[in-house]
Amino acid sequence: MPDLQSPDLPSPDQEGPPHRRVRSFALRRGHVTPAQRRAYETLFPRVAIAFEDRILDLEQAFGRRAPCVLEIGFGMGETTAAIAAARPDIDFIAIEVFVAGIGALARRIEEMELSNVRVIQHDATEVVRRMLAPATLAGVHVFFPDPWPKKRHHKRRLIAQPFAGELAERINRGGYLHCATDWQPYAEQMVEVLSAEPRLENLHPGFAPAPVNPLAERPVTRFHARGKSLGHGTWDLIFRRAGA
Repeated sequence: MPDLQSPDLPSPDQEGPPHRRVRSFALRRGHVTPAQRRAYETLFPRVAIAFEDRILDLEQAFGRRAPCVLEIGFGMGETTAAIAAARPDIDFIAIEVFVAGIGALARRIEEMELSNVRVIQHDATEVVRRMLAPATLAGVHVFFPDPWPKKRHHKRRLIAQPFAGELAERINRGGYLHCATDWQPYAEQMVEVLSAEPRLENLHPGFAPAPVNPLAERPVTRFHARGKSLGHGTWDLIFRRAGA
């Protein structure tokens, strides 16, 4: 069970670490419903993996040996739960920092009786660097990360070097990195950054024609279906770890 009051984790009332560092997410106080709070306090500990400065034993964490996919920033967990339900043969490590989303996903996991999802509440860059060994992931999902549209904030964008290279290093050869964004300038930056990473190769010329990847299809959530009906664009990128 994680220490919810640890200075390295957002507490239930402070959604973000108290110390100052450049992070890929915005420190903010979001609205947390009573149901999300209860799920965070009672259900989240059942699927939580505490952040530690040591390599995570995936087989021990899930109680089995199976392909493992990392999802960074799962929002309210709708996509995470849907993919995990559709692919019970795959294990999923989901990373998020905000209480509302963690509570929402914890409740979905309970209601859908999912046994293949574990949740880490911490900065994803530190989890990748300190807890995941090279060539251990079958895939990585980065769906709709914060676009940080202001130029002075571009350094906070998640899909940038050196982090893109660190992700590539932790993907098995033949595994994939699937990114999606509804912010076109960020999508264009993603293509540029990932295309320049020598360990990755684009499975499509530019953007993927549909949100399909080798292991787990990205479902269209209600939020993005509404955006599509309003004419908002979505860009998917699927890169494979070279050398298969």
